Amino acid sequence: MAIGGGGGGGSWSIHGRPDVTSRYEVLGRAGSGAYADVYRGRRRSDGAAVALKEVHDAVSAQREADALLAVASESSPHVVALLDHFPGGDHDDDVLVLEWLPLDVAAVVRDGKRAGGLPAAQVKRWMLQVIEGVAACHRVGLVHRDLKPGNLLISEAGVLKVADFGQARFLQEQPTHEPEIPAAQEPERLTAADYLDEIDQLRAKSTYGDVDRMSLQDGNTSCFATCSTADIDDDPFRASYSYDAEEDMGDEESGAFTSCVGTRWFRAPELLYGSTNYGQEIDLWSLGCILAELLNLEPIFPGQSDIDQIGRIIGILGNITEESFPGCSNLPDYNKIFFNKVEKPVGLEVSLPNRSASEVSMIKRLLCYDPAKRASASDLLNDPYFTEEPLPVPISGLQVPASKGEDDDDSAEEWGNFRDGNSDSDIDEFGSMDVTKTDKGFSIRF
Repeated sequence: MAIGGGGGGGSWSIHGRPDVTSRYEVLGRAGSGAYADVYRGRRRSDGAAVALKEVHDAVSAQREADALLAVASESSPHVVALLDHFPGGDHDDDVLVLEWLPLDVAAVVRDGKRAGGLPAAQVKRWMLQVIEGVAACHRVGLVHRDLKPGNLLISEAGVLKVADFGQARFLQEQPTHEPEIPAAQEPERLTAADYLDEIDQLRAKSTYGDVDRMSLQDGNTSCFATCSTADIDDDPFRASYSYDAEEDMGDEESGAFTSCVGTRWFRAPELLYGSTNYGQEIDLWSLGCILAELLNLEPIFPGQSDIDQIGRIIGILGNITEESFPGCSNLPDYNKIFFNKVEKPVGLEVSLPNRSASEVSMIKRLLCYDPAKRASASDLLNDPYFTEEPLPVPISGLQVPASKGEDDDDSAEEWGNFRDGNSDSDIDEFGSMDVTKTDKGFSIRF
């Protein structure tokens, strides 16, 4: 879908909204997704640039507005501001008016790669802004659930702001136990063909090292039964304001959380194993992945599927056991996926080459299996790393990326390479594969 084009549900319907167009001039499409179309706009009263987000689901729009209004009470400069909200009524979509931010952290990573690295003092300032934005969200009891470089927007002056709250939820909505899925809402079981297709993908793309065998048993729970092989791809023309929720978010209408949230590369292990009983700790795992990417200028866990994602994490951090992750055996999918024991995990030190001990230590505080042991964003602001030389540069001293063009949006080049199997990482093919029937369906070993 080209920028500025029509097509798609709700596309350009914003032009038929006099309540919106009387106050904001619509300049053109900036991006689109399954749940929203986003336009560049200009406020007529003072000419200020804005983003007009036309959300096609009233409940989602209200949740996003509520989340942004709650965080606004913190007066944080590192969370995107909601400027206006036009309810849709019976026939129109809701329109959220947000401040316009043309860049994102993905652009910072791309520029760093092209330049051969980012100065340490600048990396620290980018990191501090990310952490401060997440801390503001958490202080009001909000869990973002989709933290990633493309959802961390940047102004032309270098101010970074957490954005895209379409998947955000307040913690009071969190269930106190793993809810049972009513029979009428039971997810569709994966078929043998689905499993075989999954294995074909892993054969070509996965990099487990010593993790060379696993077994899957047919089940009816959580992410593996609903979206593990069909996560929504990023539209290469999509602006960072675009709504990018998983397709099964409707399951949350009953108040229960879903495990299928966020973007796979930044998804916490408990979500990959199907947990629906979680809190802000999943944001802290995502934050660790983001900070590691700012250091490495490469994603640390670029999985091709949910199963591949778990394999990559285990290959670096080691086996997921009751010792390393108390309570993991109670996760819905823990006893459905089996990996060979990893005798020598790569470790974060090797995965973050040429980084200081304090840098690795900070990432370790976030990328740990036990959610209870992950450092809070507020605590992380006081990490010794930020008081060591070189000190973080002021925001005015940041080298801000140039405005991205249509073909340079949201890490399209890098993400596309991984999706097409063109990663630079070494690829180890799996050996022979056996499919056998079991009392619960079948298992696949390789």
